[in-house]
Amino acid sequence: MICRPDQRPAKPADSLETANSTNPVNAFPAAGQAESVTVVELKCSAGVKQPADLGASLCRLMSPTPDSLSKPSSCCPGPQASVTGSARPPNNVRPNSVDPGKADANPAADRMVLIAGGQFLMGSDADEGEPSDGEAPARLVTLASFKIDRTAVSNHEFARFVRQTGYLSVAEEIGSSFVFAGLLPDDFEPTQGVADAPWWREVLGACWHRPEGGLSSIDQRLDHPVVHLSWLDAQAYCEWAGLRLPSEAEWEYGARGGLAGKRYPWGDELSPEGVHHCNIWQGQFPNRNTGDDGYTGTAPVTAFAPNGLGLFNPCGNVWEWCADWFGNTFDGTPLTSPKGPAAGTRRVIRGGSFLCHESYCNRYRVAARSSNDPMATASHMGFRCAADLAP
Repeated sequence: MICRPDQRPAKPADSLETANSTNPVNAFPAAGQAESVTVVELKCSAGVKQPADLGASLCRLMSPTPDSLSKPSSCCPGPQASVTGSARPPNNVRPNSVDPGKADANPAADRMVLIAGGQFLMGSDADEGEPSDGEAPARLVTLASFKIDRTAVSNHEFARFVRQTGYLSVAEEIGSSFVFAGLLPDDFEPTQGVADAPWWREVLGACWHRPEGGLSSIDQRLDHPVVHLSWLDAQAYCEWAGLRLPSEAEWEYGARGGLAGKRYPWGDELSPEGVHHCNIWQGQFPNRNTGDDGYTGTAPVTAFAPNGLGLFNPCGNVWEWCADWFGNTFDGTPLTSPKGPAAGTRRVIRGGSFLCHESYCNRYRVAARSSNDPMATASHMGFRCAADLAP
């Protein structure tokens, strides 16, 4: 079974049991709804090839029927945490064998941008997203000034944290994480997959420094966003660095880049004059990614031009955790420095990822939003940090 929101992994598992579920995986549940996920064993065989530079193929079992392509699927938030276990620690504070302590110097001081406080319209009335996501109605939000990372936290930056603290991530403690099948070699060993989204494969040993498990490494990806991190891992890094996760409102304000009411940080057109501005899926999801934007997996954190406020890749590349619990009911009342619901079971994620495609998931828009279990880890989940101004 996949971990429900009220469960926490206790130890690695050699395999997943197939769940007898009458409620197949749904990537977009109502807030607070526990999910039941069926997993199946998959073995790669001849399939539709990805571009040669990726060096991977999808299994035949991972090709959805035409009917399944017509509805949203779990390319977006990704699977839940991987194995069942004991109850989650109270207040979402994950115990760790090593006290993260504090950074000897703020590692993010030179990578943050000051965002002047002000008002903006958060959300959208354009009816482009899933109703249950809660994008609408657009509402006036007032924010105080704050700082936010120009980029998502990179592998290099997270490695510094681990070197100083000995921190073990959730995926490392569990012993596995979810990897998009197209990133795995043709001859990858049989493993478990999510039945209704078989492109998600549970890979033993996959974690932030071994993104595809096995002998994979980040040696050539130190400037890429760190992935396979849960909300709790992101929190631990922020606490060590003397920073915090951005609120969802801060994230959207920064992502908009100073533009009001636009679909993307650069305007309303996805690829103006044929120029790509973000790392998302091109081609037919999940069978073939043409890589027309230059990437078939993650891209460096400074890939593509920054938005008008200096933020790189707020749309596409990797999903980014926010501080807020997820809620999807808004009445349009003006808000000041909103922090989201007081409690919940899922945390907000924003920005979409390199797996987003309009046929399944158009959540690479600045108003788009989704959520995931705080324990969830996958190969398209990262984060960036924020900070209050010094008094």
